[in-house]
Order: sequence, then C-alpha cells, then structure tokens
Amino acid sequence: MKFFRLIICLSICCAFSMSAFGQKNFSKEADVAFMNESYFTAIETYKKADVKAKPAEKARINFQIGECYRMMVEPAQAETFYAKALKLKYDATDPMVLFYMAEVMKQQGNYKDAQGFYEQFLAKKPGHKEAESGLSSCKKAITWKAEPTKHIVQNEIQLNTPSYDYSPVWGDKKGNVLVFASSRPGSTGDEVDPRTGESYMDLWTTTRDNKGKWDEPVILPNTINTEDNEGSPFLNAKGDALYFTRCPREKKENIGCDIFFSEPQGKSWKEATKIVLKPEGADSLTTGHPTLDKAEKIMIFASDLPGGQGGKDLWMSEYDKREKKWMTPVNLGPTINTSGDELFPHLTDEGTLYFSSTGHVGMGGLDIFKAESTGENKWGNVENMRYPINSEAHDFGIIFEKGSDDKRGFFTSSRPNGKGRDDIYSFNLPEIKFILEVYVKNKETLEPLPGVEITLVGSDGSQVVKTTDESGMFTYDDNAGNRFINKETSYNIDVAKDNFLGAKSKFTTVGETNSKKFIEELFMQPADTSTVIDFPEVQYAYDKSDLLVDDRINSKDSLNYLYTTLMENPTIVIELQAHTDCRGSAKYNKALSQRRAQACVDYLVEKGIPADRMVAAGYGMDIPRGPGLECETIKKMPTKEEQEVAHQKNRRTQFRVISFDYKPKEGQ
Repeated sequence: MKFFRLIICLSICCAFSMSAFGQKNFSKEADVAFMNESYFTAIETYKKADVKAKPAEKARINFQIGECYRMMVEPAQAETFYAKALKLKYDATDPMVLFYMAEVMKQQGNYKDAQGFYEQFLAKKPGHKEAESGLSSCKKAITWKAEPTKHIVQNEIQLNTPSYDYSPVWGDKKGNVLVFASSRPGSTGDEVDPRTGESYMDLWTTTRDNKGKWDEPVILPNTINTEDNEGSPFLNAKGDALYFTRCPREKKENIGCDIFFSEPQGKSWKEATKIVLKPEGADSLTTGHPTLDKAEKIMIFASDLPGGQGGKDLWMSEYDKREKKWMTPVNLGPTINTSGDELFPHLTDEGTLYFSSTGHVGMGGLDIFKAESTGENKWGNVENMRYPINSEAHDFGIIFEKGSDDKRGFFTSSRPNGKGRDDIYSFNLPEIKFILEVYVKNKETLEPLPGVEITLVGSDGSQVVKTTDESGMFTYDDNAGNRFINKETSYNIDVAKDNFLGAKSKFTTVGETNSKKFIEELFMQPADTSTVIDFPEVQYAYDKSDLLVDDRINSKDSLNYLYTTLMENPTIVIELQAHTDCRGSAKYNKALSQRRAQACVDYLVEKGIPADRMVAAGYGMDIPRGPGLECETIKKMPTKEEQEVAHQKNRRTQFRVISFDYKPKEGQ
C-alpha cells in the first residue's frame, strides 16, 4: 500500500515535474501528483479542480482527496472526504470507497461503524481477503481493548516534535544512545517533501543521561543524510556498522528506496554506499528497514521484490564473507508475510523476530507482531502484541532496552494522543509484585501480639523467619531487590510465641497474573498452664462414654480440631478434661467423666498422637463452667428448659496445656 512510503521512507520515489500541464486542467494535474505520491500537492490541486467539477467527477475528486489523506496517515480527514464521495454515490462507480472508509474508521478506533462498512463492501465483493481480515480485526480489537496487557505506554515527549519522529534503534552498547528518523526542522537541505508538506526525513541521534533525560537530538552528518529521505536505521552491537534506508530522487525517473551502509571515520561516518539487493533493471522497486542477527550473518528487510506474498514482504539475505557481499534475497514465506504489508523487522539477540503488519489480524493500521524462532533462519507462531502496545493507529519499529528481555523498550505510533504525526513511545511491563501483610492477635482479647515469630515457608524451598512489631504485624515486601513472595509458589505461615498455641495459615500465588497484596490475620490462643481452653463440642451417648456420631453431630470431627492443635504445637502436653452435669451421684459422674476423657485420648492415640502427650482427667460434676451454673443455682431455675440449658453448658470437654517442653521418645 502506497501510504507506507510516507510513514517509513520505504518506497519514496522522485516527484515528476508538473510544469507541462495547463493551468486550468487541475484534475489531471492532481492525478499526476497523486500518481507520483505527491499527496500534499495533490490535495491542494484536487480542491481547485472540485470547484467547477460535475457531480460524477466531484465524487471521484473527493475520493481521491480521501486517498491522499489516507496515504498521509490522517484518517479523520480521509473519512471526511470518503463520506462526501459516498454521499455522491461513488460506491456505485468504485466499491473500494467502502473498504477504505472501513479502514480509516478502524484506524480511529470506530470499530462498530467500520464493521458496517466492511460488511457493505463484502456484500459487493464477497471473498475479499483484506476486508474479511479487517472485519475480524474489528472484533478482535474490541476484545483486546477490553482486556489489555499489563504494559504501560508513555509518549517520549523530550524526543518528539509535531513532525514525524520514528524508528528508534540503539546507538551504543549500553543502551543510552538512540538513532531515529525525523522530518523535524533543521534537516539537510531546505526543500519541502510534496508528499507531507514537511522537511525530508533525516537520521538524528540523542543521548540519555543517568537521570533518564534525553539530550537535544543532533542530526547525523551529510555522509549519511542527504537532501533526500533517510530513515529506518540499524546499528550493530559494536557500533561500527550503520545500515539505513535511503530514497533518492531523480528527475523524470521513478527510483525506489535502497539500503545503505556506512562505517565510522574518526568521530564521524564514511560516505554511505548502497547494498545491492534488487535484481538488475528493477530500480523502481524498494528495499528498506534493515535488521541483522547478532552474528551479522543475515539481514532481514522489507521489500516489494517479485515473488512475494503481496504488498511489502519481509525478505532475508545471507552475507558471503568470501565474496564480501549480500546474497540473493529469500522471501520469509506465508507464515510471516501476507497479502498486506510486512515492515519494520527487528531481530533480538535470542533470535525472536518482531515486525509490523497490516495483513495479520490487528487493531487498525500497522500492528506489531512477535514471531518465535522455529529453526535456523525460520520463524513462526506469529502473535499480535495486543493493546496498549498496538492501537487503532499505526504501531511499528519496536526495540527493547538492553538487558530487559522483552519487558521495556521503545516503538513508534501515530496514535492520536501523540505530539506529532508519528511519535516515539516507551513501554514497560511492570514486574508482577506480591506483598504479604501478616497480622497476629490474641484470640481471647483480640489485641495485637508483638514479638510473635512468623515462619514463612514456600513450595519453592524458600524459608523466611520474621517477628511482628508493636502493632502485631510484619510486611513481606521487596528487600533490597530480593523477593519474599514469588510467582507460582504456595506458602505456609506458622506463628509461635511463648504461652500461646501456635497458629497456621496458607496462601498461594499460583495462577495470579496481577500484582496483589495478601493479608493474613492469625489468632493465637493464650495457653499458660492455668488456662482452660474450649474446642468444638464433643458429645457422648446417654450415660455412656462412646463418642456420639449421628446425623446431628460428629464428635470425632470435633476431636480432629484438637488433633490439629497438637500437630501444630508438637512440644505441648495437655490435660484432656471431661465434665458432667450435676445430676446423679458424684462418684458415678466422676467415673463416667474419666471414661469419657479416656475415650477422647484413645481416639487421638489412634490418629497418631503419642499417649504421653495427653493426660485423661475426669472431673465429674466438681467444676461448673462458670458462676451461676452451680448445682444449687440450677435447681432454683423456674423452668425445666432453663435447667436443661444450664446442665448442657456444664457437660463439656476441654483441655489445658500442662507442659511446653515435650520431647518425643527415641523411635517415636
């Protein structure tokens, strides 16, 4: 598609002289300017032709103005003139106006209306691949915008101007120098590009200080920059080989773009030389956007060489050291290339290929895609980088910060919130960060417990021991770059303090895809030797010591709570107490409660608790639960119901810790 020549200096050709045309034949004059891609000039001339044009020609003229704006990447203006052409029923003459109307609406994020125009176009041109892809793109884009990736994207205001600023690459080993293309004022030569109405593109460089601020960009010397367009550079890791795109102009000749090469010369650069990649006699074709692998054995670039998949494709050339030249290019094939345009390749040191495309399903114009290495000099599994790296506008020319893998870097976008037509943006993918706050409280008083030892054990083998502060809490956060809480890890929390029973909790980061703060609150039971502790009710068959298990209650489940307490506190020895109500004789109740206490101990022994960690104590009716529950007091209660409730409170099983220093016998 021709408009990419404007964006990338990929296919910029010489504008023909128009001096031979008559002053009044504005329509024909504008058509010639359009054919020569002088879109800025063509717009003004078409507008003059529109004044006296008849309706059919007026419809065509408005369509052509829309085309100019589309090529200049001004979709809102293009939409205005396509709408005028449609009002004049130009779609009956050329249905492509419907397709292009859908395209520019999509480039503005108006996906719903874009779908409507794609559908109208497909009704007239069923099976049109680009329209079908566009329709699919609209649906995908809506989903991607609703479910964005975690990337944070920012306009690099210090680098950008109201002009075109694009295609940054690293200019040094440390990643503090950028080389990029721009049409900003101050370019080599003083002519205006008839395609854009701005200066011709040149290569510029800027350096970042240790505070992250970019210096005022400086233009590269005229051994690199000329009065023509230069763009889309690549600098090797050593900094001794600069590859870039140059689009020379020659009068009355259509000269495409070529890749040029230069080497350092002192503090400057040698005169650039052309790398021959086109077949003989194919000067009008275009090659550009070079990127090389780490070993500098292959170059991948964009071109409209014959034998491609359609539009601009990505091609590869291998360097022959013996011949000291680049070999015949090979197309990367239909896995990467489409009937649309594939541009701006970038190869990482690990061999991953990034590029931009209009042919793969995307969000608007050019989208950035990632392709995995699938073998030597082969790539596949193409994946859209999604929103917000991609947008409804053109997104291209991605690079990555040194040592950041693929989490931080720069790219170019024409999205509407920018400073200029194309701007350089930075992006970063924040690390998923987990924080754990542990709060420990006294179970009886609910007051914070300071001085509690917290042991955090991860399924990854990690273990961290910390102590709660005066507020009874500790925060596990980053500590000098060391992570306490890791991704895809399950954790157990154990808390310990003298004269308290231990407590446990657990949580996991497995499957968590967002940063998150975990808050765990643990309650510790006071457990000095004088404290009697309740646990879930244990009941027995009437007048028996058998543990009661029926549809209403499962006393074994209640004892499992005590089992867990003993397992979590392996050094305690307990007295397991059983109490009866005051009905019946004291002697009988004493014996019954002893049997009941022993039944509880026997159950816990069966589950693996050593017998010497428990003492069965039957207290019969000797110790009421509390004041007001004495036998004489219960007898004076006015109703049988009240008396039964009181008796039930006295029938209980409890425990108290009698030792904190249990040591298992040898062999246990």
